[in-house]
Amino acid sequence: MNFSRINEWNDFKSRPFLISGPCSAETEEQMQTTCSQLAQTGKVNVLRAGIWKPRTRPNAFEGVGVEALAWLKQAGIDNNLPVATEVANGQHVEACLKAGIDILWIGARTTVNPFSVQEVADALKGVDIPVLVKNPVNPDLQLWIGALERIHQAGITKLGAIHRGFSSFQKTAYRNVPKWEIPIELKATFPEIDIICDPSHIAGNRELLAAIAQKAMDLEMTGLMIESHVDPDEAWSDAKQQVTPSRLNELIDTLTIRSTEASSAETSTELIGFRKIIDEIDESLIQTLVDRMALSEKIGQYKLENNVTILQIKRWEEIKRTRMEQANSEGLNEEFMKSLLQLIHKESIRQQTDVMNKSITIG
Repeated sequence: MNFSRINEWNDFKSRPFLISGPCSAETEEQMQTTCSQLAQTGKVNVLRAGIWKPRTRPNAFEGVGVEALAWLKQAGIDNNLPVATEVANGQHVEACLKAGIDILWIGARTTVNPFSVQEVADALKGVDIPVLVKNPVNPDLQLWIGALERIHQAGITKLGAIHRGFSSFQKTAYRNVPKWEIPIELKATFPEIDIICDPSHIAGNRELLAAIAQKAMDLEMTGLMIESHVDPDEAWSDAKQQVTPSRLNELIDTLTIRSTEASSAETSTELIGFRKIIDEIDESLIQTLVDRMALSEKIGQYKLENNVTILQIKRWEEIKRTRMEQANSEGLNEEFMKSLLQLIHKESIRQQTDVMNKSITIG
């Protein structure tokens, strides 16, 4: 895909590129006051507000609708800043274009449905307004890429992505688990794409915003989308994850923006040395895994010849206990080690299954 970077279609000189505003446009006064205070910080590049709000349950506030587009646009004019909002269908696109909205984004609930994304793409044909695409609610990189491709094929060249985390049945500290590896893989697939992080939707509460924002900066993301409300506790939607403009200003000031490259020849040489050692260790790790899986094949053959089941639960429990004890004693992260053991065990079972079932044919 061939598209322009955010700094080519919006005049900003340094990270983070910041999009902020209330979760929902509630009243004209709320929009004017919040956006004015955000503009006064001097840190906000784009003002945002939700006009239509897709809600999980009925009877919740679902946005003011088309009327609020004028409030958002006027706030942008008054503060000399571009404005952005979410669209979920062709009618939303048409209304935003008519109102002169500067930037559109596609939400996570829309990205998950290719039919909806295509409807938005069709409505965008003939214009080249900047469009940002949030990741789908479920951790599916191909759906995210597919949505970006559909929008790009409609003729949009000003294109970016938003990482807002992923839904999970497991209860975690996050509203939506970050799964940072997925935006990293998106960036690896399309190095030229700018990714903006949405700490508000990842966190679900304002206490976690700063840590998530810092993580996004450390992963070289271009910017942040953080929800801000003049009176967060009284917000009509997502009150817990919004901050006042003054608190947002403080949060951005706490961020450490690190360079993507070493600052001197000396530190660069040192970094190259560290990376060389890591390369050698990784080669050793791969060979160790190859050797381990070769043993799994032999174990599978033994079990086949002796009519033994693949899964030996007592052995698996012993492996988990002893390896976790060793990992803990060495200071390795418990969740990392648990995930690694599960991946290795899963592959070992697959290897043994292939060995034990290779002679099975369907007649």
